[in-house]
Amino acid sequence: MDRNDMLAALKAVQAGDMTPEAALGLLVQAPFEDIGYAKIDHHRQLRNGNSEVIYGAGKTAQQIAGIVARMIDAGSENILITRMDGEKADFVAKSAPLFYDPLSRVGIANRVEKPLVGSVVVASGGTSDLPVCEEAALTAETMGSRVTRLYDVGVAGLHRLLSHLEDLQSARVVVAVAGMEGALASVIGGLVDCPVIAVPTSVGYGANFGGLSALLSMLNACASGISVVNIDNGFGAGYLANRINRMEGIRQ
Repeated sequence: MDRNDMLAALKAVQAGDMTPEAALGLLVQAPFEDIGYAKIDHHRQLRNGNSEVIYGAGKTAQQIAGIVARMIDAGSENILITRMDGEKADFVAKSAPLFYDPLSRVGIANRVEKPLVGSVVVASGGTSDLPVCEEAALTAETMGSRVTRLYDVGVAGLHRLLSHLEDLQSARVVVAVAGMEGALASVIGGLVDCPVIAVPTSVGYGANFGGLSALLSMLNACASGISVVNIDNGFGAGYLANRINRMEGIRQ
């Protein structure tokens, strides 16, 4: 049950089409379900606006499939599964409808197309950053945001980025994904009037230290309005971008 479902139930009570007892029954359904190896938070969408997301790394294919099945039974749609390899995806797809992107290792179970709103831009420094970019882009799209992808627009060829100024300056939020020295976020931050979410990646040579140098560069960016998520955390960036993008519509 999401917020719209709950609101519809309350309006039905107000109109006399549903008894208060029936509405109470919807509310008192267990907020989480204990299936032994996981406690599924069925009320997360009601509280936070989005269903629980399944982190696929470290879970068995059977565990992922079991969680997905229970979430679908509880009415969840567009169930996001991150960091899931292809072998696990093949197993899950045997028991549930599944879209799977091997580049980002993102799966979307019980996928339902819904209208996308606002404008999130996901920009990458280079092609090597695309797995993290697509994790961010698919996360934001799955949660309802319209996403524009600007890939391979790093500072080594600044004209590539500047050719997309209209896209950047019309965005509600920009996700800037870069490895190496991580300069892309600071450059974008100086061009736009919206929040910028910087994502350092582990792409780079030895002194990149697995993304640490990009992380420190982004944390020390001189441009204002930049926040930074963890190294390679495309999911976290996409989730936050969606929240920022949808805030105006949610509050209206």
